[in-house]
Amino acid sequence: MHATHLLLEEPIRMASILEPSKSTFYSAMTRIVGTLGPKSRSVEVLSGCLNAGMSVARFDFSWGDAEYHQETLENLKVAVKSTKKLCAVMLDTVGPELQVVNKSESSISLKADGFVVLTPNQDTEANSEILPINFGGLAKAVTKGDTIFMGQYLFTGSETTSVWLEVSEVKGDDVVCIVKNTATLSGALFTLHVSQIHIDLPTLTEKDKEAISTWGVKNNIDFLSLSYTRHAEDVRQAREYLSKLGDLSQTQIFAKIENVEGLTHFDEILQEADGIILSRGNLGIDLPPEKVFLFQKAAVYKCNMAGKPAVVTRVVDSMTDNLRPTRAEATDVANAVLDGIDAILLGAETLRGLYPVETISIVGKICAEAEKVFNQDLYFKKTVKYVGEPMTHLESIASSAVRAAIKVKASIIIVFTSSGRAARLIAKYRPTMPVLSVVIPRLKTNQLRWSFTGAFEARQSLIVRGLFPMLADPRHPAESTSATNESVLKVALDHGKASGVIKSHDRVVVCQKVGDSSVVKIIELED
Repeated sequence: MHATHLLLEEPIRMASILEPSKSTFYSAMTRIVGTLGPKSRSVEVLSGCLNAGMSVARFDFSWGDAEYHQETLENLKVAVKSTKKLCAVMLDTVGPELQVVNKSESSISLKADGFVVLTPNQDTEANSEILPINFGGLAKAVTKGDTIFMGQYLFTGSETTSVWLEVSEVKGDDVVCIVKNTATLSGALFTLHVSQIHIDLPTLTEKDKEAISTWGVKNNIDFLSLSYTRHAEDVRQAREYLSKLGDLSQTQIFAKIENVEGLTHFDEILQEADGIILSRGNLGIDLPPEKVFLFQKAAVYKCNMAGKPAVVTRVVDSMTDNLRPTRAEATDVANAVLDGIDAILLGAETLRGLYPVETISIVGKICAEAEKVFNQDLYFKKTVKYVGEPMTHLESIASSAVRAAIKVKASIIIVFTSSGRAARLIAKYRPTMPVLSVVIPRLKTNQLRWSFTGAFEARQSLIVRGLFPMLADPRHPAESTSATNESVLKVALDHGKASGVIKSHDRVVVCQKVGDSSVVKIIELED
């Protein structure tokens, strides 16, 4: 992967652009989160998604019940076994999402310059003149002239099934709106988004808590995607809730930034969260379109420097119905990778899209091409400068391991870790080669039974760019004698050889703990 490393800032021979890319075991360093649903829940399709490069499966609880998602997850487990590809599980909360309820599911046509009333009375039948919504406080939150977006982009990925409204007047609990564009809405549920207005609903709703405490606990979820995170306190409250649910105290919380409120408090949210999801669907509605790129670049930079995963959504919407992305979408994916994102989250493209496997495959190929021209040298210097001096012990070891690997043109970095922290720190410096994170399980007890940690830590690295986990035999402690470390290293090297990442005479950088000391060593493989 590192051998063909070019820089966009240097002259590239145009003909070389057309040279076919070499396929590798790790299709791309950038990770892909796939949302599972109607078009991506059979064992066959899920196996295709895993082989194509999906490493995290997202279960969106804003639609579908727990039983439906459980069936999908059981199929995913079968696919994981058959493909031998590890996959993490993310539960996405509904949060304070406003929705129009269309019980009859009949099509609703709205004409430009016409009027429509939004009412909290859910007994009302939805039609082109009145639409029932799931929130009683809208009339108190909005004023004349406010913008309201309504549509199904969440489910279809298509903006053509969306409508813009302008608040004309407030009548009691009802909100009268002028329709700004002609559109036909169909289906049972439409999302409502009021631009730059605070909605007085809890970030973690009772419905969310129920999903987490039942489905989440039952399935030991790796990630919680906290929709509509607006303040650092939202993350703290969610963490406090998870801490009461046994094993879920280890679940990582990814704050989903979807509106101006989340943007305003971004720095504090980033400190509290384990990672950030830039939900560009809602952000693109809340922010003026010309400001979205600026927030994306600033937020990704801040995540990179903090060493926390940055995930971007809404990248190849057109692939919901088409086999190829648009030129703009392909360029957008590549630019996100060049900016330093860790993962791309596919929503409607895999949930309801006609080509879930092809979408994952194409996005992976675009990411891999962008990674080849990623300016690692500049990124490394920038990160080291940001960290400053004196560095912590771990930070110093991590940056040294990456620098050594690049200088000796190593094929891979192997890091031994029990918490996953050392591996994430190495990945933070964005080495040009894969980082094989060998997670050493630790024995723990709750006074009633003994169990091994490690599975959580291994799966949670599946959202970090360039990090590829491997769970070691629990009989090998992380800080053991050099003899047992050597035997674990041999297993890791054999895994690398079998997957085609390392071959004879390659150099490998190993980062491990021996006693109380952290050691970075370079080994050259023999025949």
